Amino acid sequence: MDSNTVRQKIKPEGLTDSQWEAISALTLPEEIATPTYEDSRPSSVYLSASRFEAEMRDIFRTLPVVATTSAYLPEPGMSLALDLYGVPLLITRDRDGVVRCFLNACRHRGAKVLESDEPVSSARLSCPYHAWTYSMQGELIGIPRQETFPSLKKCDLGLVALTCYEAGGFIWVGLDPECEPPQVEGSEAICADLEAFGLQNMHVYGRRRYTLNANWKMVIEPFLEPYHIQRLHADSIAKLFVDVPNIYSLIGPHQRQCSGKANFDPSVLEGNLDNLHKYITHAYLVFPSTVVVTSPYYISVMVVAPAAADRSVVDYYMLVKSPPDNDKARELYARSYELIDQVFGGEDFRAAQLQQEGLASGAIDRVYFGGLEELIGPFHEAVESFLGSEES
Repeated sequence: MDSNTVRQKIKPEGLTDSQWEAISALTLPEEIATPTYEDSRPSSVYLSASRFEAEMRDIFRTLPVVATTSAYLPEPGMSLALDLYGVPLLITRDRDGVVRCFLNACRHRGAKVLESDEPVSSARLSCPYHAWTYSMQGELIGIPRQETFPSLKKCDLGLVALTCYEAGGFIWVGLDPECEPPQVEGSEAICADLEAFGLQNMHVYGRRRYTLNANWKMVIEPFLEPYHIQRLHADSIAKLFVDVPNIYSLIGPHQRQCSGKANFDPSVLEGNLDNLHKYITHAYLVFPSTVVVTSPYYISVMVVAPAAADRSVVDYYMLVKSPPDNDKARELYARSYELIDQVFGGEDFRAAQLQQEGLASGAIDRVYFGGLEELIGPFHEAVESFLGSEES
């Protein structure tokens, strides 16, 4: 019986076949050939205002995008406001557990109905300006002094609804109220992978928002390649990883990477893996701009939202299986949460801003990707495949 047969027999429960196939392809670093892939792009893909407008029009305002994790709105009767992708969003989970999304603008005079970007519990939503009141389903149910609006009909003035659904542990929205967003190739498979990790049932330990002076693609790119780890993260997490390419899959425009950590040996796959993430890291790009990275005791989710050609907003979520219920867990999660801020915030996001500053100076007109950055080219190709007319 060959080793592949043995590994297939003891596949950990819950993994998709595709995930296990990628994991089973991992090998020792010395057995991996040196990658020699090369690609490049003009600097204008990060700098051009017309390119940014095309991306917003043809991708972010057309395709489904992630607004937040399902875990951030865990209970019926909760709602929150999110300003993402240039659109004020109001997300509710009604008493039946159904998630809905609306434009966060009162139909009276346009004030935001809800201000809190942290979940709040309530049976209804009332505009703070004149107290027009809405149900969790978005219906207008109350107008103070309604006799002063003799011609208005409440049934015509509900909140403007957006397409909204849950899949893969995320709340997805379509930002154009006039159009139903098309389903993107590979989304069902990528959501199946994330649900195999239990993303839909996890708890949000913490959330941070970062506002970065960098194009959204620059923010995502470090999470598509291992080349930077031994250099950018030399003083933080480099010792946990090896300087080799990852096993990767292109799932439509989405991406999945699978890599063995420094302590990985293929023989661990022949035993009972009580915690797969101790030995293996997965990194996903959920197209267009959400990143998921696994760790032994938590999962990181980054929703990257373009704000301008040279500015992005990142909502970071640290997801754990359950709230910490003892001192050891509390200490572990707190230390991990601060490490993430150091590594992602202080290193990866800092690098993106340095790149933006350098390119904006006009110093170079082209950027290059080498063998350890092989997924950056397909990422740009996926972006370009959705664009209509634009000027780079």
